[in-house]
Amino acid sequence: MKEDRAETEHIEHYLTRIGKALDTFLHFDHEDALCPSATWQKDLSEQVPQQGVGIDNVIEILNNTIIPNGSAIVKPGFTAYITTGATTVAVLANTAASVASPQRYTQTAFNYLEELSLDWLADMFYLNNMKGVYSSGGSVANLIALGGARQFTFEKLGIDVAAEGITKPVTVYASSECHHTIQRSMGVLGLGRRNVVSIDTDPQGRLLMDDLKQKLERDLSQGKIPMAIVASAGTTNRGAIDPLFAMGTLAREHGIWFHVDGAYGLPGILDERVQRHYKGLELADSVITDPHKWLGASVGIAATFVNDRELLARAFTQEPADYLEGSVESAPDNPLSESQQLQHSLDSFGIPFFDYSVELSAPCRGVVVWSMLKEIGVQGMRERIKRHNDMATQTAQLIQDHPQLELLGSPELSICCFRFNDPQIEDLNAFNQRLHRQLIRENCYLPSTTKVNGKLAIRPCYLGARTESKHVIGLVEDVVRIGRSLMP
Repeated sequence: MKEDRAETEHIEHYLTRIGKALDTFLHFDHEDALCPSATWQKDLSEQVPQQGVGIDNVIEILNNTIIPNGSAIVKPGFTAYITTGATTVAVLANTAASVASPQRYTQTAFNYLEELSLDWLADMFYLNNMKGVYSSGGSVANLIALGGARQFTFEKLGIDVAAEGITKPVTVYASSECHHTIQRSMGVLGLGRRNVVSIDTDPQGRLLMDDLKQKLERDLSQGKIPMAIVASAGTTNRGAIDPLFAMGTLAREHGIWFHVDGAYGLPGILDERVQRHYKGLELADSVITDPHKWLGASVGIAATFVNDRELLARAFTQEPADYLEGSVESAPDNPLSESQQLQHSLDSFGIPFFDYSVELSAPCRGVVVWSMLKEIGVQGMRERIKRHNDMATQTAQLIQDHPQLELLGSPELSICCFRFNDPQIEDLNAFNQRLHRQLIRENCYLPSTTKVNGKLAIRPCYLGARTESKHVIGLVEDVVRIGRSLMP
């Protein structure tokens, strides 16, 4: 066998072998990866191999060393980050795409599902006739949306900013609890992180309209150019939903781009009990959401929706490239007869998603979203969202019923912030930090921490498809048990 001959067949056989190890991992009987890290790091640390060992040896290492020491994110008791373990059908669809259609382009069923699944998401989330584009996560999704806002703003000034560059400073308005990717996007777009104007929030973490109006009027009086007003539909800290209708109305009055960051919280609109908080979403010029968060997709899938996708094309279209001129549709200077058109899947790139974002090479993400919605439908997603919101409410009720626990705000979606509190404790922030560290070491219930009005909070965010009501009870019981054990 030649040295460069990698295995390219027998996928069923090898998936079966690795599938057993993955199912074993999902029983969660193993210790945390950090505990045996000295062992697996020693086993894996080596120089780049000059000679290969073959796929059988690679599978053995994956099964025995790497998979058992995977991430705690997929555990049912994990409530720390706003990402979670993918559902089984998402994993299978992702695998299918990586084998059968490694790029999202050309006239294939996978390319067709890119657009269809985006339309499904838009329909499910009441985004009217918005059109979308996938990207790798909320960071890039926000970048795309603000790239559209930049193009929109400068075109009103008669400037093609994508071609000519930035000629004037602009400002963006977002709450003090907006996701940091808003600032990062401004830096990447050459607009400056310091040009994000921070707007105060109320005690629940929602943007204050009076402060927004005051700062916008101040900047307008100084001749500054507002580029976008950014609302959060579910903040990362507390799941707060900004006043979308008031913000969107203000943006319309001044002709300012209105962007809604729903990376985490947009699926909350499926819960009819909180739908009223999403009034004003219809005023948005752009909306993002991350299917790899609440919907249970494999990590690496976000979506940006806009009213005018051609605006994104003007913002992100690449310059002509000879190596991308190989399709019938991309050769207008060499027209073919109707009978010659699209006789092969490679005759067309399909929908040119590469013109709507910053990615040229990109995997087929739509098949993952399609598979999840096809499996359980909108109603199944709605039931999951409501179940997770109920868990946050259940947590809040347990906190309120316990004399040594303090609720730090009523949950709006699936996040609940609280802390252990007892009169004997002098430094509550330091105490709850120690409590949280001990909770994590026990490796059963894994929330994060955050600050709520200066108070260090234990912050479970319920997103995982594997998480159940019993994990809520277990978390609260363990917090009480550990808190009491640490009491002076």
